[in-house]
Amino acid sequence: MSDLRTPRVLMCPPDHYKIDYEINPWMNRSVGTDPAQSKTQWWALHDAIQSLGAQVERMRPISGLPDMVFTANAGLVYRDIFVSSRFRYGVRQGETPHFNQWASVHGFDLINPPPGHDFEGAGDALFVGDTLYGGYGFRSKAKSHLWVGQLLNVEVLPLELVDPRYYHLDTCFCPLDASSAIYYPGAFDEYGRSVLRERIPRLIEVSPEEAVSFSCNAVVIGRTVLLNAGAPKLAQSLREAGFQVIGLPLTEFIKAGGSAKCLTLRLDGEEAAAWRRAPEVVESTA
Repeated sequence: MSDLRTPRVLMCPPDHYKIDYEINPWMNRSVGTDPAQSKTQWWALHDAIQSLGAQVERMRPISGLPDMVFTANAGLVYRDIFVSSRFRYGVRQGETPHFNQWASVHGFDLINPPPGHDFEGAGDALFVGDTLYGGYGFRSKAKSHLWVGQLLNVEVLPLELVDPRYYHLDTCFCPLDASSAIYYPGAFDEYGRSVLRERIPRLIEVSPEEAVSFSCNAVVIGRTVLLNAGAPKLAQSLREAGFQVIGLPLTEFIKAGGSAKCLTLRLDGEEAAAWRRAPEVVESTA
């Protein structure tokens, strides 16, 4: 179905984005958001992604579902399979029918996790090479990642997240290519840190002061990394590793606990996913 030569990204405009509830340490209803600034920042990210040759597809935002803007949590894409999310919190569960309908209309084989399997899509499940790394503890469950691994017939390494500020894997870990990633060590327990060090040849460590600005929550298009502005040390490390860096102000979305990666869902496979470079037909076992 998909053309893996052209990066494809799903985004949802922030027409209804605001802080209506508090489900992570970043959200504060008394602070709120600036609607005009949110749209300016979102469109700047949208246009920057397009400028890199990616095709951006836009979901229709739905009133009453303010976090639909964070499309990374909609599900996990693997070839032509869309593994839908099963959100932990009821306030986000209303997003699922809309994302599922979009995936079905666009030709994906839609699969829903079984009851009791909290799973928040590409927010907590990221490929590095042939291996799927799954964050658990705050939103997704370890057993859900193992279920996904069995479904897709891929190796899964669940990683426990221990700092509630980094409640999704993509807030503290970003694969760059099949052998490289950036990460914030303080978000993981010692076992998780040891797994990452043993399995990923090149890890770029992010400092606590830059991790808190969501610098790990980045979008990778080819050899360009788009991330929230204000992480000069990480930007320098990325350039030394051979990447170009685009820093963008995404402060309005950090208020809700998200940044560049949260605002995007890669439809053709992340740059770090080995399957993106070796397309083949995979039959569902569901």
